[in-house]
Amino acid sequence: MRAAENAAIAAGTSAETLMDRAGQGIAQSARRLAAGADVLILCGPGNNGGDGYVAAAALHAAGVPVRVAANAESKTEIARGARSRWTGIIEPLDQTRPAPILIDCVFGSGLTRPLAPDLDAALARLARAARIVIAADLPSGTNADTAEAPVWARQTPATVTLALGAPKPAHVLHPAAAACGAIRLIDLGIDRPDGVTIAARPDLPQPGPESHKYTRGMVAIVAGAMEGAARLAAVAALRSGAGYVALYGGTGQGSPDAIVHRPYDPGALADTRIGAILVGPGLGRDDRARTRLAALIEADGHPIVIDGDALHLLDPDALRARKNAVILTPHAGEFNALFGTPEGSLLDHARIAATRANAIVVLKGPTTIVASATRTIVHPGGNPWLSTAGTGDVLAGTIAAQLAYPNADPLIAASAGTWLHARAAAFCGNSFIADDLANALTAARASA
Repeated sequence: MRAAENAAIAAGTSAETLMDRAGQGIAQSARRLAAGADVLILCGPGNNGGDGYVAAAALHAAGVPVRVAANAESKTEIARGARSRWTGIIEPLDQTRPAPILIDCVFGSGLTRPLAPDLDAALARLARAARIVIAADLPSGTNADTAEAPVWARQTPATVTLALGAPKPAHVLHPAAAACGAIRLIDLGIDRPDGVTIAARPDLPQPGPESHKYTRGMVAIVAGAMEGAARLAAVAALRSGAGYVALYGGTGQGSPDAIVHRPYDPGALADTRIGAILVGPGLGRDDRARTRLAALIEADGHPIVIDGDALHLLDPDALRARKNAVILTPHAGEFNALFGTPEGSLLDHARIAATRANAIVVLKGPTTIVASATRTIVHPGGNPWLSTAGTGDVLAGTIAAQLAYPNADPLIAASAGTWLHARAAAFCGNSFIADDLANALTAARASA
């Protein structure tokens, strides 16, 4: 975000203008939330504090009762200018009394060090006493990239966090996301050219009058010894839009009649009607499973989704020479085993992993990250009831169905499948099982 601000300044937008836009946006949001109640703005020494002084002046001019407290003198020229335009008293932050509406402008997204314990305690005291807590950009002490959150914000989350200019990783990654509360964007009139977007309702393809099962996408699933996982993935693929799903391998016992069962045959997987191949759910981790995975990667005949057991057998560097798309769907443990334990932003590491593996990476978690080498789509607000066996198999089948559609964009397909999976979970309510989730994909697909 700092680079985007510098680019805007180089293009002719002054730093003072950006600060004024931020402060005015904070004031406007506060007026809507305060409804005439007293407001206390906490200002720090940097430009985040400068935003707070601009907001205070704007609120005062609008007749809103507002006080300002600070923990230090302003250290930047534009922050000093903003402070000079505030004509009221500036109280010591550690001595100020609480107010119903608290606006935190102490530190924003530039802070990388932990808060001093006495400042953390002061913020905690004031936040606990407030009816509404508004964080400007981030709750003070939050690391914008790693999403680490300070003690006070974890204990007393913000009511709303105003993302200045663009969302930051900490707005959607845990534990910071939980400390931010609701996220509202304040438009500063600058572009953030980092390719990160927040997931929205997907534009899914719809069958037309001349559609048939193959034009809707054929999914081939390579099954192994644990057929239940493959069956879950197969049901998910059908209910999320695929026109034809075939299981290759296993006995086929217990599969719904709509799912075709065939013996495993590498030659049959060369069928040009196949739109995508899913490998991993219930595959096993023995030598036979390893051989099947290696054959699929080497054949490079179709786009593939690699999930579950197959992730434990995979060398991500083996994917680099492939021409057809690959989507990997690891949870955090599988991701770490494949690519090493990340340090810093998970967004960056997902993108680095995607670049290394020449693949789309769907990093599953409380916030799911869908990344290519150049673009990232973030799915916040994960459903904790998804933490049950088989839901990952359902996700893999759902993504495979989107990938199988003719001319599908792999990143968009992975994101659409992730969105449908979350939507189906929302329809299920609480305490559901993976079978319920797979069945709910029909309603999720209809609602998209």
